Amino acid sequence: MPLALDPTAQNLLFREARTANAFTGEPVSDEQIQEIYDLVKFGPTAFNQTPLRVVLVRSDEARARLLPHMSDGNRDKTGTAPLVAVLAADNEFHEELPELLPHFPQAKDLFFADRPVREHSAGMNAALQAAYFIVGVRAAGLAAGPMTGFDHEAVQREFLDDDHTPLMIVNIGRPAGDASFPRSPRLAYDTRGKQPVS
Repeated sequence: MPLALDPTAQNLLFREARTANAFTGEPVSDEQIQEIYDLVKFGPTAFNQTPLRVVLVRSDEARARLLPHMSDGNRDKTGTAPLVAVLAADNEFHEELPELLPHFPQAKDLFFADRPVREHSAGMNAALQAAYFIVGVRAAGLAAGPMTGFDHEAVQREFLDDDHTPLMIVNIGRPAGDASFPRSPRLAYDTRGKQPVS
């Protein structure tokens, strides 16, 4: 086998995992989310930065603040998901670099003194961490329904601040029996237009 990961785990994380649009009523606990975080925090990022921020929306009150800002096609499933996570990029992530990169603390000011540079790096690396987060949700035996169909400016005003840029909203829970659409095709390895390496 060319992959070290057990086929059962491969299926859990990728082949049989699906984007969920409907969930059972089983709750998602804070302990489950902490275990997910403690697993995916080890995913690599540039300069070991950790710009991803996760705002958990669980209560009816918090959900009522979120739902008006979801697109029509996403509102109902977000309203019924056991847990909803707003994933955002912290554009002031560089303040943590002396702790996260102790062998090179000067990276904070050397590379990230300018806000536009920070925003670009935060967006790219938080998106990478968001992908790890989704795989971590699957590793917990749960399903994720990531969405970008929402009013980003309104969600930023309601749940974040000017230093945090919302990236996506993820519904989390146990998938219901009809939770997913039929799987769409994927491109085969041989059709990816591999470029020669010189």
